[in-house]
Amino acid sequence: MKQILVFILFAAMLCWFMFAPVYKHVIILRQALLQKEVDYLLEIGASGLHGYISPAMVAASKVRLQGRGFEPSDLAYTVTTTNAVNGEDPSVPVMRGIGIGLQVTYPYNRLFVIDQLVGISVPAAAARMGAAGMKMSEYVH
Repeated sequence: MKQILVFILFAAMLCWFMFAPVYKHVIILRQALLQKEVDYLLEIGASGLHGYISPAMVAASKVRLQGRGFEPSDLAYTVTTTNAVNGEDPSVPVMRGIGIGLQVTYPYNRLFVIDQLVGISVPAAAARMGAAGMKMSEYVH
C-alpha cells in the first residue's frame, strides 16, 4: 500500500513538472494577447476619428480573439472615461483630453488543475485574468 501511495505521489509530481511550464506559457500568452487587444482598441478608439469604443469594435475584437483560441462569450469588456461620460456611444464621442479606459477579462478555465492536484493553492473558480489600459482621446469635432 505504501508503494502505491509513493507511486501516485511520484506520478503526480512528474506530471506537474512536465506540464507546469506548458500551461504557464498558455497563461502568459493569453495575458499578452489580451493586453495587445486592449492597446489596439484604445489606439483606434481614442484616435481623432472616433473618440469612443463602440459595441461594433468590441464585436470585432471578440472575433479577432476567437481566432487566437478565446471563447467570445467568456470575454468581458469594460469601457470607462475619466469624466464618467459614456465611452461607447458613437453619437457622443469623448472629446480631446478626456481619458478612455478599457479593461478586458477572461476566466482561467481550469488551467490550474495540475497545481491543485499537487496541493498548491489555485485562484478561485470565478477568478479572471485581465488586461487594462487608458488613453487620452484625440477626438475634436
